[in-house]
Amino acid sequence: MRAVAALVAGRDREDVAAMFGVSLKAVDGWWAKWLAGGREALVMRPRGKPVGVHQVLDEAEQGAVRQAVLDHRPCDVGLSGQLWTRRLVGELIAKLYGVRLTEPGVGKYLKRWGLSFQRPDKRAVEQDPEAVRRWHEETWPRIRARARKDGGEILFADQVGIRSDQVTGRTWGEKGRTPVVGRSGNRFSVNAMSAISTKGRMHFMVFTEHFTAEVMCRFLDRLAGHFDHKVHLVVDGHSAHRSRKVRDWLAAHPDDVELHFLPPYSPELNPDELVNADLKRSLPRQHRARNQAELAAETRRFFHRRQRQPHIVRGYFGGLTVRYVLNENPMSF
Repeated sequence: MRAVAALVAGRDREDVAAMFGVSLKAVDGWWAKWLAGGREALVMRPRGKPVGVHQVLDEAEQGAVRQAVLDHRPCDVGLSGQLWTRRLVGELIAKLYGVRLTEPGVGKYLKRWGLSFQRPDKRAVEQDPEAVRRWHEETWPRIRARARKDGGEILFADQVGIRSDQVTGRTWGEKGRTPVVGRSGNRFSVNAMSAISTKGRMHFMVFTEHFTAEVMCRFLDRLAGHFDHKVHLVVDGHSAHRSRKVRDWLAAHPDDVELHFLPPYSPELNPDELVNADLKRSLPRQHRARNQAELAAETRRFFHRRQRQPHIVRGYFGGLTVRYVLNENPMSF
């Protein structure tokens, strides 16, 4: 279009060809198109065959393979492994229709089907789907109703252990030689308990002993001291949470804290699990702790930083596969 504009302005064909670095034939072709159809004739058209023309698999076959990838694991259909790769999808196509495709060819089909290569979410095989359904449809609405009735607040809690020799993430290195990360042979660890709410509130406690009923009662004491209304605390089924000492503490503080339990083997229902993952990702970015006191200090710094970032704390809830619906009344959740 710029070349034609130059011709319309009165420049010679040779000058235009030299100006745009093209041949006279190209200039003459553009001019002919301009004379025949104007600007629309110069608009670039998609090249190659239209999508779907001469594809090896017809629409029905493509739909069947796509559904098999979404609904089943490779091992469910007589292949090896639990995760789909382009090679395994190609093997499935060969098994079903006797057609051999290259991995790039399989990739084009997968892209056309709206699929992408993703890190899968994990679920424990021991998880009871019926218990998870009851949690969403019965237990969770009941907890919200109780919190709304007594003007309380709901928090999700979990405990986590951090070790000095933990290495997470990846690093660049020379091909064929695995990078080495130095670490102290003096291994030590700390533990932490945290609780978060959808309003961006976070409470935590860092400790060095094992997580026991005594530690849980100490955390409940500290948590209750931060609120002037009742706390509905959602936790997993850890033995310390269900211990007699914890039950006795709850019986002695009925207006302070009430515990609610998640279904077994369902960490994906607890947004505080994302706090733990965030903590473990964040710590290695700082300097390596040389002793237990330094590791505990780094852990506290992480929690203090997140306490000043309520938008990130609220974001832990949005990262769940199944999102919790916020109460319309902010004072009761």
